[in-house]
Amino acid sequence: MLIVNDAAGSLPLWLLSDAELPKWLAEQPADVVSWVRANAFQAERHRVLALPGAGGNIAGAVVGLGPLPGVSDLKLWHAAGLADRLPSNKYHLATPLPPAAATQFALGWLVGAYRFSRYRAAPTAGRASLVAPANADLTYAGSAAAATALARDLINTPANDMGPAELAQAATDVAQRFGAEIRIVIGQELQARNYPLIHAVGQGSPREPRLIDLRWGKPGAQRVTIVGKGVCFDTGGLDIKPSSGMLLMKKDMGGAACALALAQLLMQANAPIQLRLLIPAVENSVDGHSYRPGDVIPSRKGITVEIGNTDAEGRLVLADALADADAEKPDLLIDLATLTGAARVALGPELPAAFSTDAALLNALREAGDEEADPIWPMPLWAGYDDELASKVADVGNVSASPFAGAPIAALFLKRFVTVTPRWLHIDLFAWNAKERPGRPVGAEAQCVRGLYRLIRARCG
Repeated sequence: MLIVNDAAGSLPLWLLSDAELPKWLAEQPADVVSWVRANAFQAERHRVLALPGAGGNIAGAVVGLGPLPGVSDLKLWHAAGLADRLPSNKYHLATPLPPAAATQFALGWLVGAYRFSRYRAAPTAGRASLVAPANADLTYAGSAAAATALARDLINTPANDMGPAELAQAATDVAQRFGAEIRIVIGQELQARNYPLIHAVGQGSPREPRLIDLRWGKPGAQRVTIVGKGVCFDTGGLDIKPSSGMLLMKKDMGGAACALALAQLLMQANAPIQLRLLIPAVENSVDGHSYRPGDVIPSRKGITVEIGNTDAEGRLVLADALADADAEKPDLLIDLATLTGAARVALGPELPAAFSTDAALLNALREAGDEEADPIWPMPLWAGYDDELASKVADVGNVSASPFAGAPIAALFLKRFVTVTPRWLHIDLFAWNAKERPGRPVGAEAQCVRGLYRLIRARCG
């Protein structure tokens, strides 16, 4: 167990900012002060120092928080990775924390202990455990950590084991755990039920495309619909990607993984909402049945789409799912997608781009994300770029001829399929850690799950 209730035999763990270090040292015995100074410990963020005890054992440890104004500002990433970096003992916090910070510390301890070990032998080394911090909301911390692990596992799983069918099975498993209804529309049935864009993108793969439709919640409650882009692998289609561009395309279902993780977190918390989750799950592959540049394809909304590039497939499958969601006019509609490289060029891998038809909603999400160390950055739905999607033969093109404003233009494309829902959020995320940091190994990342959870609970109870 990484978090335990029994404090017997536990060692003290101090959390120190650089400003607090001198005061703490003044209260310590001379041998501790000498040890800290001999090891040049300056309370740098993520620095860990074990303190010597009798008989070659350790007496406790200190963790650096860096230039943190105060422990009330502590976030989960300050604790991430400690279960692996501390010596394998049981620890209790010697630094009192207010409830929000205690919850963040417990969450960081759990999230930072994540390992993707499906394809390798389980590690045998012991790990540190933590006595449950006083005042921490362990129910939330455990649920949020589990949701993060779900999203990371799905994204990290290679495409040979995570195609549309496997993604649908993962959603089915979650639905069954929480008593949700689930319906899956597969293959040719997508055409019969009027999801032509989802069918077109997936028809070039022997792994049949499908639409996953999960419903859960309380009749009469506010309706929240979440849509996640589930492109389980993206070759680019006939506009095929180079090998370097294909290397990470197992993560192109990162939006679906984060959407499913958010749905699980809401259901596990028994949120007082009517929840609907829609995941168009496809593989954008290449064969004689693949859709082509220049094709004109109808959409569920009745809008015809000219295909300018088959590598802009995510917006197509989202369009049919968003049109379905929009027809019910939910109180809140959210889509998550690894949609554009342009968003990464603008904001980098750690900061998802967020667009909305409601400026107050966008600001509320930014604030919720900041509270949860799960950030977003507002981006404009700039109407001046709308004519970039003009087509000479169809109602709209799926790409612009311009090399500029790729993320806003993709968002404007999606906006055409959300016409009656007053509050819509579109999030263009990366879902991947590009570099190694404590608690964030290179690989999958669950982005916007905690921030959106806080936003939904604040708005809907």
